[in-house]
Amino acid sequence: MEKENNILVNAVNREVPRFVNGLKVIPYKGVNKHKPEGYKHAPRIPTCVDFPSDGNKQVSNLKDALIKSGLKDGMTISTHHHFRNGDLIANQVFKIASEFGIKDLIWFPSASFECHSELIKYLDNGTIHHIEGSLNGTLGRYVSQGKMKGLGVLRSHGGRYQAVQDGEVKIDIAVIAAPTADAFGNANGVNGPSACGLLGFALADSQYSNKVIVVTDHLIPFPCLPWQIQGNYVDFVVEVDKIGIPEKILSGTTAITKSPDRLFLAKLTAQFCDQVGIIKNGFSFQAGAGGTSLAVGYYFAEIMKRKGIKARFARGGSNKFLVDMLNKGLVEFILDGQTFDLNGVDSMRKNPNHVDTSPFTSYNFHGKGNFAQLVDVVVLGATEVDVNFNGNVVTHSDGLLLHGLGGWQNCLFSKCTILPIPLFRDRIPVIKDQVTTICGPGELIDVIITERGIAINPLRTDLIEQTKGLGLPIKTIYELKEEAERICGVPQKPKFQDEVVAVIKWVDGTVIDVVKKIIE
Repeated sequence: MEKENNILVNAVNREVPRFVNGLKVIPYKGVNKHKPEGYKHAPRIPTCVDFPSDGNKQVSNLKDALIKSGLKDGMTISTHHHFRNGDLIANQVFKIASEFGIKDLIWFPSASFECHSELIKYLDNGTIHHIEGSLNGTLGRYVSQGKMKGLGVLRSHGGRYQAVQDGEVKIDIAVIAAPTADAFGNANGVNGPSACGLLGFALADSQYSNKVIVVTDHLIPFPCLPWQIQGNYVDFVVEVDKIGIPEKILSGTTAITKSPDRLFLAKLTAQFCDQVGIIKNGFSFQAGAGGTSLAVGYYFAEIMKRKGIKARFARGGSNKFLVDMLNKGLVEFILDGQTFDLNGVDSMRKNPNHVDTSPFTSYNFHGKGNFAQLVDVVVLGATEVDVNFNGNVVTHSDGLLLHGLGGWQNCLFSKCTILPIPLFRDRIPVIKDQVTTICGPGELIDVIITERGIAINPLRTDLIEQTKGLGLPIKTIYELKEEAERICGVPQKPKFQDEVVAVIKWVDGTVIDVVKKIIE
């Protein structure tokens, strides 16, 4: 529905702009309602004539590689986040660009972390025009305050691959930090002193970018095996002293919770899955990166040991708990999109049943199926949910943009999606009449588990029937909301200006919601 010249109302009744950073966008139409047309994007055709016949693509330093790649105003520069809060390369790229006086770059990371807050000075001086990627912590607050020149664009992991594949985002220069590489450009993340596990988030960047730079601190003779990034896509190779800090892969959201309340949530979630028959021989599961979700895996393992069964596969991010399940034979395969600790890195290196995947195989919605649809149960977190089961993961109840989407949206397409969340945080109810920001439509969220009861989406009549007589604390979503408000009261809603500072893309590239400038 059209409201004003530049404003449309989408299928979840949210007002979204017609144009984002000068480009026309499509408003969200509903689950499975939008189908793309046309052909995949492709970079320019290269030729071996332009590359060294001896295969040696090494250049002296990152500055030289950026110059040779034709760095200029307005380009789109991509990086990956497999080092999470230990990345050392993205900041260097924009430092070099700033020194050259380059302006209006678009940073297209697969995710950002607090280590990237240094880039604010390059947003302030005009080196970076805007960011299309997750906006966490300090960067998110900066955007919420309306300080970024362009609009932020948040996409899921699968949505990012989709955007590159479809030509929605055209990467001019991809800078891929690689723990091990050869001079031809073959690279992997499992070996070397800075090993981070895999490089799947950089796959689309390598395949579709106009220029590709591999930066490594462990250059080895050809061939670098396994080659998670193929050198045939790579233009330049740079050796540096250090590309990342592997120990910082483990961040606060990837450590198992120690909270008794959160552990209770995890245990109740596992109990629910067991009693409704989800945990059975040969099932599959995925848990998110939050502390509660990680604890669910631990309780899954206890149930599986007691029943003498095993899972066919688990979807990662991997961590020491999932690796332990693999080593003990409770899981046959880990299909891993990113390693959340060094135990996962080591396992991927050594165990052939610990397999690296990418957003293409796992999450890309504009493909001929993906792995997310094959998972029996996925356990995720959320900052808010509402009475229609819509979920929010990017903003808090204060309205500030503080998180990215990750693979959260993509995982909603599993056979059963469960959100174990506290009924309130800091005495602020988590269940709302309406979420601040819709990141996922309620029809795809099946179960909400709190410490004071379990709400099943009315659309899941099968689960409602299965839980009858089991003694589980089943309540309606309205009963849970009212209970939270009796305890905490009804909080004031955040106040926003009319100015849009970021948009939330759905898995198919349509715009599902916006983030507005906060009034603090």
